[in-house]
Amino acid sequence: MDFETSLRRAIKTGNVVIGQKETKDCISEGKAQMVVVASNCPGDFVSYLKEQDIFSYTYDDSSKALGISCGRPHFVSALAVIDAGDSDILSLKRV
Repeated sequence: MDFETSLRRAIKTGNVVIGQKETKDCISEGKAQMVVVASNCPGDFVSYLKEQDIFSYTYDDSSKALGISCGRPHFVSALAVIDAGDSDILSLKRV
């Protein structure tokens, strides 16, 4: 599985929210199926995720690169996948 391709497909065909605040909201509402964080995501947010009962995947690059992978012109340190759409990104949960 190519992570970037799967992420772009999830964003295009599914429901993905971008940003730490929006991701926290999705987790608290029980909507998030998985969370992706950049390798340089702030430690307080990473600590918050460890306290939650949610699968999180650490992207191997910076928030700048994650933003580019999302097709966004800005930094993205965290995102939540609510619905993967036609993407296989949720297969990461089984690895």
